[in-house]
Parts: sequence; C-alpha cells; structure tokens
Amino acid sequence: MKSDFSVPEAVHVSVLLDEAVDALAPRPGGRYLDGTVGMGGHSFAIMERSGGQAFLCGLDRDTQALELARVRLAPFGDRVHLVHTRYSAFAEALDGLGWDTVDGALIDIGVSSLQIDSAERGFSFNADGPLDMRMDRDSGDTPVSRLVNRAKLEELKDIIERYGEDPQAGRIARAIVEARVRKPIETTGELAALVERAYPAAWRAKARNHPATRTFQALRMAVNDEIGELERFLDAILGRLAPGGRVAVISFHSLEDRVVKHRMKLWSQGCICPRHIPVCVCHHVPEARLITPKPICPSERELVVNPRAGSAKLRVAEKIDPHAPAADAPEELSPEEAARLRYEAKRAARLARHGREGRA
Repeated sequence: MKSDFSVPEAVHVSVLLDEAVDALAPRPGGRYLDGTVGMGGHSFAIMERSGGQAFLCGLDRDTQALELARVRLAPFGDRVHLVHTRYSAFAEALDGLGWDTVDGALIDIGVSSLQIDSAERGFSFNADGPLDMRMDRDSGDTPVSRLVNRAKLEELKDIIERYGEDPQAGRIARAIVEARVRKPIETTGELAALVERAYPAAWRAKARNHPATRTFQALRMAVNDEIGELERFLDAILGRLAPGGRVAVISFHSLEDRVVKHRMKLWSQGCICPRHIPVCVCHHVPEARLITPKPICPSERELVVNPRAGSAKLRVAEKIDPHAPAADAPEELSPEEAARLRYEAKRAARLARHGREGRA
C-alpha cells in the first residue's frame, strides 16, 4: 500500500526491510522497539505499516544517525521517541517512557552506509581517514588507534582471530607491533596497507576481498563491544516482550549469527533432560517459538539494489504466553521418583563410559 507520509531522501538502504517488518506485523496502538534506529528506515516502515498509529521507541548510539532519523520520523509526531543510547540499555529507555512491555523489537547489528562512507569515522579503508571506528564518538569508548598502538601482541592476535576469524591473525598482529615501533599507526590507509603486506603473496593473489577486511571488522567489533552488546540484549529482551510479541535480529556475519541462532534455539527448547532419562523431570517449557527455523536472506532483487546486504541474515522468535496451558505437559513426579530417575540416568551414563551394558 502506498504511503501517505513523505519520506526524505536517504543515503542508507535498510536491509531486509519488508521481511523484518512483515515479521513484526505492526498494528495500530502497538508498541515497538527499534534498537538500532540508524537513519530511520526500519522505524519508518514499522510506523507506516501501522497506518501511523503505533508507538515506537528508537535507540542509537550514533548521534549523527539519530538527528537524521529525527527528521525522517517527524511526520509521526510524539508517537516516536528517540533516545541516544546503546541497544543493550533498552530497558532503561522503556522505563523512561513507562512501557512495561513492547509488542515487537528489532535490531540491525550491521555498520551503516553512513558510517562506512564517512572517511572521518574511520570504519573503512576505501578512503583514508583517522583510525576511530567508534559508533558513539561522544562516549568514553577507546578508538581503534589506541588499541592498535598500545595493545600487546597476544591481545591483537586474539581480537583478529576471534572477531575477524582471520587465519593470518598472528602475522598481522606481529606486523602491527613491529610497525608502530617506528611510528604510530594513525590512519585507515596506513593500517590497510600494513595488513596487506603482512599477507603471504599467494593468499593475496587468490583473495576475493581486500586482506584488511577481516582485521577492520575485528577491531570495530572489539572497540564497540558488539558481541557483548548483542548478548546483553538477548539476555533481557524476552522479559520485556508482551506474550505473542516478536523479536527480529538482522546480523551480517557468522559470529553474530551463531550467537542469535543458539540463543533462539535455547528459548524454543522444551525438555532439557538428558536423552537417557525415560520421563521428563525438568519440566522446562519453551519461552518462545521460532518463526524462522532457517534465517531469511536478501532476495536477488534486493542484492541488485543493495550489494552490501549480501551477508545479512534475519532470525525471528515469538514469545510464548507463560500462563497458557502447555500442550502435552509432562506428568508431575514425586521427589522420590525424580531422585530415582536421576540415579538411573547417572548409572546409565557411568556404565556407558566404561563400555558395559546395565541390566534392568
């Protein structure tokens, strides 16, 4: 349906826009959280889909993006509240509005085109700029330049290996440490050239991407604590979702996606008893159901318009009403029966370790 609201021109193309908004299914009067509002693309679509009648809390730690979002979302007036904060701090933002729960939550945890294309932000080596990479330049976060020039060899190696999953992490870390003895590494161009030289010639020849791509990703994730942010958000979001509310997460590389996949699987898991226990004694019930058993990826049509969306994955889960009667609920066991079953389970496991068969 064509919107009645005017949309200012935007530089950033929101990834998996229709898919994410379809998953949240915004409705008039509903309350929604956009934890990474950016320039307002997803938020605008959420409000538009509700006919402008929903309420939205948008967060971002990038003040430049927030100002652009404020202009873009102005047609919705006081139904939209924008807050300068990390998305892991969403609970405080909701408390400030007096919202106990939300009907849907979205985070898009990729770096934005606004950040990538601004040389002075230091996120990219496509144009030379200062080594910064902080998403919130007003915070006390450490810029990448300080990390690159002060961190010990093992710390640098660990960061590049863990967050960049780069097999050349050791060579790159050594090259950085040796280079900074001569002079501090101050720009994105210097760092990119240094990393490229550290790569073996054979690797450079067959690499599809610039050799510095993974190093830049790793350093950005480290200074912004991106995995920690994601884990803290996932720890708390179910507690603030209304029953039937959905959480949608868009990630851009395997490390983040693994965190989201594992957490949503845990949410949707029922009995967690060991397999060899014949009757459930844990009485654990799922907290959410998976809306996307497999992640949603961008269509070929979207990739033509926005090639940067290539690695994006969307996963969605829906909170289950904890007061709804559980289907096929396990029969309640007495403490004695539960203890007997636990003993049998331990005995079976012990016998299995010793390669013997137990007798009934």
